Amino acid sequence: MKPIELDPSEYAPYYQTYINALDPAIDLIDELEISLYSTIRFIQDIPMDKFDYRYEEGKWTIKEIIQHIIDTERIFAYRALRFSRNDKTELPGFDENSFADVVNPVANKRHLKDLLTELTIVRQATITLFKSYTPEDLLKSGIASQNRMSVRALGFMIIGHQNHHVRVYQERYLS
Repeated sequence: MKPIELDPSEYAPYYQTYINALDPAIDLIDELEISLYSTIRFIQDIPMDKFDYRYEEGKWTIKEIIQHIIDTERIFAYRALRFSRNDKTELPGFDENSFADVVNPVANKRHLKDLLTELTIVRQATITLFKSYTPEDLLKSGIASQNRMSVRALGFMIIGHQNHHVRVYQERYLS
């Protein structure tokens, strides 16, 4: 499964930039694995004095971004699971800022190693979940946040979302 095989009707227009930023020839499972380890390497190379840095008031620290990536991946994987099992219940959206209000103070106090361990475990669970899907399962879809999304598009959205935050961090925090 490759992003080039996706039809724009399989995801909300909001996610087009995430999908467009992916190499169209990458394999979903391979990229779930590769992007995890490249992100961990990137984070481990960030100077320690940058971990509490915010490029602007109200923007997130690296630990807050990691927590946001973890939370969002869990939500996207849950949506994929529900859709793959033919659950036709429309799923609501989620407010990332409400999540952040609750978890960000805690995330900043966590050890980086613990956050990276959680990120790894969540991604390994996501990889195992997506490996369990048949080609037919990957084509199934449902409604989340008032938009149709396919199981396979959700997998690529997980990767694209993570890559987006890494790019933003490189551009606005490290330059």
